[in-house]
Amino acid sequence: MIEIENLSKSFTLHNQGGAVIPVMVGAHLRVEPGECVALTGQSGAGKSTLMRMIYGNYLAASGSIRIGGVDVATATPREIIRLRRETLGYVSQFLRVVPRVPTRTVVAEPLLALGKPEGEAHARAEELLTMLNIPERLWSLSPTTFSGGEQQRVNIARGFAHEYPAMLLDEPTASLDARNRDVVLSLIEGAKARGAAIIGIFHDEGARNQVCDRVVDVTGFTPKAAA
Repeated sequence: MIEIENLSKSFTLHNQGGAVIPVMVGAHLRVEPGECVALTGQSGAGKSTLMRMIYGNYLAASGSIRIGGVDVATATPREIIRLRRETLGYVSQFLRVVPRVPTRTVVAEPLLALGKPEGEAHARAEELLTMLNIPERLWSLSPTTFSGGEQQRVNIARGFAHEYPAMLLDEPTASLDARNRDVVLSLIEGAKARGAAIIGIFHDEGARNQVCDRVVDVTGFTPKAAA
């Protein structure tokens, strides 16, 4: 479901005379439906860079990133938007939402964007918020007022609202207590069981061992390693 071939990336430092810094070269990775692959490597090795290229936030210098028949490396902005709406979910570490939008609606938004009935979308949102122990009294409030842990759980709920065929997870269990950590791991296992292809960054070794089928060290994709 996710297939990366000969992927390369460099950054141009325009404020330093246009110096070009290669950060990744010749990356290859294939993730099958129902498989979860963890990206590992020291800080600065390129884990987040690879995730951002897969999601379309960074433009690849060369190579391909195929997800559900779409090559993210060459896709148009319209194709990227559609891919994110229908096929590729992303759970980041940080919640970014429009202020004053109720939490229930924030979580339901991926389903509403697909044209799901409002009642159905909100029911799914309430189910996930309950699972992740967000009190009902908070559902009508904006999550921008919540604690960091509560915001993370809202972000996770939104990321799992739609059954995306492919998912990117950036530290999904970071800073969670044991109870909510277990809920998130069960959501990941459920996504795998329905056939989602998942790539994640897990510094939580126990979580990584529980839900990931393989570990890929991105250090092998760096120019120095390739040389």
